[in-house]
Amino acid sequence: MTLGQLFIISAPSGAGKTSLIKRLLTEVDNINVSISHTTRSQRQGEVSGKDYFFISKQQFIEMQAKNAFLEDAQVFDNYYGTAQQTVSDALAKGKDVILEIDWQGAEQVRKMLNNISIFILPPSRQELENRLTQRGQDSADIIEQRMQQATSEMSHYHQYDYIVVNNDFELALSQLKAIISSQRLQFAKQQQHLKPLLTNLFQ
Repeated sequence: MTLGQLFIISAPSGAGKTSLIKRLLTEVDNINVSISHTTRSQRQGEVSGKDYFFISKQQFIEMQAKNAFLEDAQVFDNYYGTAQQTVSDALAKGKDVILEIDWQGAEQVRKMLNNISIFILPPSRQELENRLTQRGQDSADIIEQRMQQATSEMSHYHQYDYIVVNNDFELALSQLKAIISSQRLQFAKQQQHLKPLLTNLFQ
């Protein structure tokens, strides 16, 4: 069986990453988003094993001690991490996997597994600020903090294999699909996937 491909997708808040990935999953077969472990409380409507794997802080620390995470981070008082076993099992079954993580997480993963990384950028600073404002969820001070954080995150775009600018949603989606398709058509993967055909053609 051909191994699956690991894709890392990063973006600043407001760039549209979550919406793009959600659509991508409905239009591309054999690809999933890896489910992270977290110590934060489960919110109403969330399902453990679907949204996150909800575990205690002690369990998380024990997993860290066993080097069970591909990447992990502390956000305020909560911990988040991507379990290596979860990703490895999916890839071994030939499933492509998306890690929706920030540049720091991506840096950790690069040291452990081969991957294709994609950074999604907004079309401009003004458009990014407009999107954050239109959510209607945050005060002006919080939006300013988010913009500063976004600037810091975007400065790492050069560490990625591909850049997608989300100005036109449908165009950005088609570009993401093209990246995935191009990886699946690489010689090594096709040679394994098309083995019966190739054997037949050259008998």
